[in-house]
Amino acid sequence: MARILITSAIPYINGIKHLGNLVGSQLPADLFARYNRARGHEVMFICATDEHGTPAELAAAKAGKPVAEYCAEMHAVQAEIARGFRLSFDHFGRSSSERNHKLTQHFAGKLAENGLIREVVESQVYSVDDGRFLPDRYIEGTCPNCGYDSARGDQCDNCTKQLDPTDLINPHSTISGSTNLEVRETKHLYLMQRALKDKIAAWIDSKTDWPLLTTSIARKWLNDGDGLQDRGITRDLHWGIPVMKGDQPWPGMEGKVFYVWFDAPIEYIAGTAEWADANGKTDADWERWWRTDKGASDVTYYQFMGKDNVPFHTLSFPATILGSGEPWKMVDYLKSFNYLNYDGGQFSTSRGRGVFMDQALSILPADYWRWWLLSHAPESSDSEFTWENFQTSVNKDLADVLGNLVSRVTKFAKAKFGDVIPAGGSFGPQEAALIADLGARIRDYEGYMEAMEVRKAATELRAIWVIGNEYLQSAAPWTVVKTDPDQAQAMIRLSLNLIRIYAILSQPFIPDASAAMMAAMNSDDWTWPTDMPEAMRTLPAGHAFTVPDNLFRKITDEERADWQQRFAGIRS
Repeated sequence: MARILITSAIPYINGIKHLGNLVGSQLPADLFARYNRARGHEVMFICATDEHGTPAELAAAKAGKPVAEYCAEMHAVQAEIARGFRLSFDHFGRSSSERNHKLTQHFAGKLAENGLIREVVESQVYSVDDGRFLPDRYIEGTCPNCGYDSARGDQCDNCTKQLDPTDLINPHSTISGSTNLEVRETKHLYLMQRALKDKIAAWIDSKTDWPLLTTSIARKWLNDGDGLQDRGITRDLHWGIPVMKGDQPWPGMEGKVFYVWFDAPIEYIAGTAEWADANGKTDADWERWWRTDKGASDVTYYQFMGKDNVPFHTLSFPATILGSGEPWKMVDYLKSFNYLNYDGGQFSTSRGRGVFMDQALSILPADYWRWWLLSHAPESSDSEFTWENFQTSVNKDLADVLGNLVSRVTKFAKAKFGDVIPAGGSFGPQEAALIADLGARIRDYEGYMEAMEVRKAATELRAIWVIGNEYLQSAAPWTVVKTDPDQAQAMIRLSLNLIRIYAILSQPFIPDASAAMMAAMNSDDWTWPTDMPEAMRTLPAGHAFTVPDNLFRKITDEERADWQQRFAGIRS
């Protein structure tokens, strides 16, 4: 039994995420977690809400709530949506937790002890009326290059010119609209990433099995231009983890907090400690996942994330771990994803364009979305959600192939042989051929799942469903029953066992439908089918079964047209 640690990029707290966010991290991580549990491995699957930074403060202010109250409410909302999509986290934590406060301060103290923190005096824009320093993206004005009147403090979206806030003409705060801005000096802490460049480069070079997308992004940030840069790890904000060296005050850093991208990845570790706290465990129970001197040396650690998060997870977070000089577990495999686009354009949280996770669950069950998203995962390139493609995939893959097989077999079996698996006949050449083909395909499916090739795994799973339908079409038990009832009974006995096997194989992708199939087979034996002839006899003659409700309904043209119009515009 292997020990598998899985983390998915933690979603930001300010609002409900769209389907592109879901398929870029949490959903494929869940697929991998479910598969490894099904194979009998010990799995720890951790995620959390990312609750610090300026956007959290602004979202709370917009909602008219204290930021701590807002974050607590939105954590509960995101946790409930995660349950709705059947994301099987062992713990869904919070980066604002006391555990993350202590661990973040601990890492900062260790980095300082090792000479990897330096103080830098910066000039930043200060809003007198807001009483705060403004991050670049919260300053807007007129672009000096093209005259666009909504250029941000870091870049003009119209002409793409890189800017500094002081370059803008007539700048104003996007928080309050105030133009009462000043340039003031402020002191911050920087993590000396350049001092760790050789160690980070050697570590990345050792990952010869990583996806090209992951390593190409990491090496670009490591080597292009001026190469790896030291990075600020503190901010002038009110909400966040106070800047301390371990449990000691940090002179000159009073009133400052750690930068959200410093503390957020540390929550992977802190979230596992939160799991221990919530389940009456000891520190040893979570340390065995993260400390190589306390049992984590035999853990294989996988991260899942969108490509925009790769630089922080291949450079900055490793710099924190390596720089601490402590024996923390580092990621073994980083699975990164491209972007999912929406119906001819991009998902847009600000404009409400696309399907958001709560909306998706309000119109169709989770399995419909899980299947489409995973079978179209943006692995080698960006992919696109269209309603036509979604309708076709649901109707053909789920309803016509899998759902139809389960319905045909169970209804025919009940009508002809009653409520228990029939005993007559024995498997012949057709059944032997199906069993052999199925065994070979399951091994291919396992290979794709273990390699985290999500789309190939989905394609192979669909092919496994198809061969069951092809067997039924060829064997035709509804015809054979008229001339050779015993042989028809053997065919149905095999087909009912096939439904159980499909439930087990499909569970990582469509857990609710799999549970319904298993319940219809009156079984709780989820043993992975490694010995195919034996697996085809798990449900014996005389074993009771039921006809399940229709597993999947088809999406109508009218529904598709309605949804396409509904999710094209502004989200209220």
